[in-house]
Amino acid sequence: MPEWLVEEGIGETRAILVDDDAETILAARLCWHEPWRAGAVAQARLSHRRPGSRGGAVVLPDETIALVDALPPGLTEGARLLVRITRAALAEKGRFKLAQCRPAPDASPSPAPPLAQDLRETEFPVRVLGALARDFDKAGWDELVEQAQSGEVDFPGGRLTFSPTPAMTLIDVDGTLPLRDLALASARAIAQNLARLDIAGSVGIDFPTIEGRTDRQAVDTTLGDALAALPGGWRGERTGMNGFGFVQLVSRLARPSLLSRHAHAPARAAAFALLRQAERVSEPGILLLVAHPAVLAAIDSTFESELARRTGRTIHRDPRPTLALHAGFAQAIVS
Repeated sequence: MPEWLVEEGIGETRAILVDDDAETILAARLCWHEPWRAGAVAQARLSHRRPGSRGGAVVLPDETIALVDALPPGLTEGARLLVRITRAALAEKGRFKLAQCRPAPDASPSPAPPLAQDLRETEFPVRVLGALARDFDKAGWDELVEQAQSGEVDFPGGRLTFSPTPAMTLIDVDGTLPLRDLALASARAIAQNLARLDIAGSVGIDFPTIEGRTDRQAVDTTLGDALAALPGGWRGERTGMNGFGFVQLVSRLARPSLLSRHAHAPARAAAFALLRQAERVSEPGILLLVAHPAVLAAIDSTFESELARRTGRTIHRDPRPTLALHAGFAQAIVS
């Protein structure tokens, strides 16, 4: 039976759903420790209500603004109410989408549940790993991170290119197979990588243009079967393939995907990857973090103190502007 493996890192918690042999990642989650994640409940103040609607905006305790829906009749601006976050804030190219929430009058203020607790609501068992466990490495975590960074995923006979845009996540299919075979193979790969990269919301797929209606229906069936076969299933709506090879998927969006994290906050993502690597340095000595200055700047004093506490080491930094963001490394040095 598949199993969720969880690493509770510095600044982020990572989870992968692995197969029975724990050698293949079936799905993944990446949770950065922001306060207003889905599931958090807070006391808020209604700052704006759209005329004639049940929507508006609220101010959360730290002055963060969130969009609110399903407001009760008669609630006026300035009123206090309890809200539950239903979707975290999302960074996008050129703009920032506010968090979304709904009234939760019967709840009590509480932070969002830890990722491990959230995953225990799924049908699969959850195991939290120790800091030095290598299960993620065995399953291919580094390869998955590279795919999230580049937006490119190869499959036999072709390649998928994922592009996050303000409107939707676009997936382009390219390859050397005959068009029908390429579309069928890519449909299976797309479904698998939606789960691996934790992509939800609105997704547009640009398949190769296929002339025959019967062939297009075969691709629709293959895609539908592949989505249904995902661990835990897939819940959403989709269109059939049109004459230009385009298909749209729509599902509930509650958090940023791995793709979004790496696309819109690459220095921060690289910083968390560096901290993960630093925790695993086994040689004795001072811990030296070598990275691009932007990556080191994303490691604030709280993160550095936690790294020192976990490893029992003194931390030194070596900023190198010529390094790529994800080319940083950690090593032990003699004082």
